[in-house]
Amino acid sequence: MTTPNPATSPASVLTVMAHPDDAELWAGGTLARLAQVGASVTIAVPEHADAIRNTEAATAADELGARYHSYPAVNANALHDLLDATRPEVVITHPLDDVHPDHRHVAHTLTAALPEVVIATGRPRRVYTSDTYNGLTSHSPIAAHSVIDVTETWETKMRALAAHASQPITEHFGPMAETLGRLWGSRIGTRYGENFVPLPVLGRVPAATTL
Repeated sequence: MTTPNPATSPASVLTVMAHPDDAELWAGGTLARLAQVGASVTIAVPEHADAIRNTEAATAADELGARYHSYPAVNANALHDLLDATRPEVVITHPLDDVHPDHRHVAHTLTAALPEVVIATGRPRRVYTSDTYNGLTSHSPIAAHSVIDVTETWETKMRALAAHASQPITEHFGPMAETLGRLWGSRIGTRYGENFVPLPVLGRVPAATTL
């Protein structure tokens, strides 16, 4: 695997996800890879009613080299404030047509908050959507676009995912992550990969060689 170049890798990455384990499941290898070369990585999810899940999320984020940030509710004002406070170079969220309603709600709420913040601050510069359940949205399979080789950080990703011990990781999410990781990896000739699709921000998808 080619080591990420700090000169071209984003300096800051924010994931805006629906559930405490989403960042690890859909983007954990990439987040760990970016954190290793010095990117400031933040995982933001709504505060869960179950304190155990919040604790697991914080532990998993630490495993990836990321900062865990919880916010009280999914609404445009909360996500506007989150984007304005962090001003990340890159944002990762769920597909707009994700099969999970919570994922769709977060993604659509984020896109509603983006224009004002981008106009005012110029950040984020790039927004990507992640993979989802078995790589299928409500309309079609996830398109292969920006597939990142995460072979060297795969074990880190899986340790972070395993930190969510209250969830069915061994029997459900872990095997699905393995299947998807091998699928995307095979498409770029490596063992494991994670795929991301650019989401236009005010009609613009900037050219990039990395997330």
